[in-house]
Amino acid sequence: MAKFLKIGFFFLLGILLIWWSLHQIPPQEWDKFTKALAKSKFWLIIPIFFILALSHFIRALRWRLIMEPLGYKPSIMNTFLAVLIGYLANLAIPRLGEVLKCTLLAKYEKVPAEKIVGTIVAERAFDVISLGLVFLLALTLQFNVIKAGWQQLQSGGSTATTSNNNLFIILGIIAFLVIVAVILFFTLRHKFESIISPIKKIIKGIWEGVISATKLKKHNLFFFYSFSIWFLYLLATYIGLYGTEGTASSFSTAISCLAYASIGMIITPGGIGAYAFFMAKVLELNGIEYTLGLANGTLQWFSQMIIVIVLGGLALIMLPFINKQAK
Repeated sequence: MAKFLKIGFFFLLGILLIWWSLHQIPPQEWDKFTKALAKSKFWLIIPIFFILALSHFIRALRWRLIMEPLGYKPSIMNTFLAVLIGYLANLAIPRLGEVLKCTLLAKYEKVPAEKIVGTIVAERAFDVISLGLVFLLALTLQFNVIKAGWQQLQSGGSTATTSNNNLFIILGIIAFLVIVAVILFFTLRHKFESIISPIKKIIKGIWEGVISATKLKKHNLFFFYSFSIWFLYLLATYIGLYGTEGTASSFSTAISCLAYASIGMIITPGGIGAYAFFMAKVLELNGIEYTLGLANGTLQWFSQMIIVIVLGGLALIMLPFINKQAK
């Protein structure tokens, strides 16, 4: 229940941000917004497609590298296809893809799913550090923009939170579930022993996967992969800024856009609403009209979703077929 409430809340938050961002366009500017989208350079999706596909491939190589200290070396193709399917699943339910790609790889490569889930945890932790470095770089190059954007983010976040009543309802549900769990534990304690044993095994496997990142033999290659992934994200964002008229900008602007757009991808499912809104705000702080910035952010978000759907759909078809042929 808590999981579905969380997903539903952030999905509604994305819808709210779409409504809010569109209503910030003055009525007289609507023609400019629609014309900017109509005159977009859609052909730029082609180079962005290959850039993001390459970033996903490098992410698969990095994930495979983290698995090596555990003694597992799955095939590059299976790892890559599992990563693509994971991105596709994340569009439906956030973080579902992380579990699904581990399950798929465990199925086709005969590796313990609980251990490679731990490698995902380690990988995501490093992504958070990488995003922090992107913000630090943006702060160095565009201090005033990042400061103003952060202030707007804080003021906007206060209006996007749940009300006190909803918060009390959620806390009440959690408290009720905890009480029920405690009662069940003490009344059926002897039966829980058969359940706790496999849970301990899973937790142990996850922990082994997490600490595998500290036992890497190829540290330089790991950092090269990580740098390449984020550089390709930046390059795709930079090229995407040329997709609409009046939004072409510098690399430093693209870094700020990437930093805030990444936050947008985190707080709503697939970045719906938040990605385009944050892009528009950053571009507005860089002297570009909000209407044009929103058009560009919408185009870039839509392009990324199309790329994930196409690549993920192909991966769904190819993964069982390739393994069937190999068998």
